[in-house]
Amino acid sequence: MTLETPSPAAPDDVRLALRAAELYHLEGATQAEIAAKLGVSRATAGRLVARARAQGLVRIEITVPGDLRDTVHTDLESALERRFGLTEARVIGTPGGDESPGDQALGRAAAEVLMRRLQPADTLGVTWGPETVAIANSLRAGSNRCARVVQLDGALTGADYQTGIDFTLGRCAAALRAASVRLHAPLYADPATVTALTDDSVVGQALSIGAQADVMAFGVGTVSTATTLFAGNFLDTAVLTGLRERGAIGEIGGRFFTGDGTDAGGELPARTVSVPLDAVRACRTSVLVSGGDAKHRAILAALTGGLAKVLITDVGCARWLLDRKEEATDAELGPDRSKATSG
Repeated sequence: MTLETPSPAAPDDVRLALRAAELYHLEGATQAEIAAKLGVSRATAGRLVARARAQGLVRIEITVPGDLRDTVHTDLESALERRFGLTEARVIGTPGGDESPGDQALGRAAAEVLMRRLQPADTLGVTWGPETVAIANSLRAGSNRCARVVQLDGALTGADYQTGIDFTLGRCAAALRAASVRLHAPLYADPATVTALTDDSVVGQALSIGAQADVMAFGVGTVSTATTLFAGNFLDTAVLTGLRERGAIGEIGGRFFTGDGTDAGGELPARTVSVPLDAVRACRTSVLVSGGDAKHRAILAALTGGLAKVLITDVGCARWLLDRKEEATDAELGPDRSKATSG
């Protein structure tokens, strides 16, 4: 028998595996250093370390410091990533919700994720809403940069309601040393006007840039009168009733989707000036920033439909989403994740 094929039952081979594991995990030795210490090849050193783990000779325990247990939730983050096929999940301890202190905490967490993930040549797309305002407030000037920041949905309203998009675009562009691309258009209009706006060189170019953004950051809305769309007179109760009848559960950038994350359809899509849901789904790094009890079902539908690759949410929502694994209805589960994110 050679060291290249050690027997699990041989005491000397177990001893070698233990020594290799001690050197690797406790002393931080490299495979080359382990090989030199034990007189084996580098490949054998690697196999000995792997064997120690496989045979239960090594137990790795990750412990959150006691003073951080209310704010650090890496176990929930890992579970969310596995459950929904996410690139990253970030869970905060503060409850989230529109115009609450939780939105500021969500914004800080999202800003930290964006600062890590944005590349200098990237285009960052943002919708308007309290979550993106909070992100803009939290970006640290000079920590990272990108090429452009683009508005993903129309926002022209009356003087009595402010969407915050001017602040969001300006603040993000300044902090990231990027050019800003404004979408000078309303969110909703009659279909003929939307067609004319889309054909307009300025508006059409902004929509095209937005649809191809490398990174998108957005919140999610509900089909309710307690939303920014209703508060800003973008929608009325009759439209909301029609959306509910079509099975709409949530909204991103003014576009409503059902429990499986697909477009709710009807007349509203033809009246909407924003990037389509398929563009959000195809985005390399789509960052959904939302929390609070009222948003749970909308967040679940967005994740089910592959509308986010990164999730920033609160601990209550994270636990609710994971609990829904066994309870979710067929309508909410929709197509499997691989189909939702293909293409």
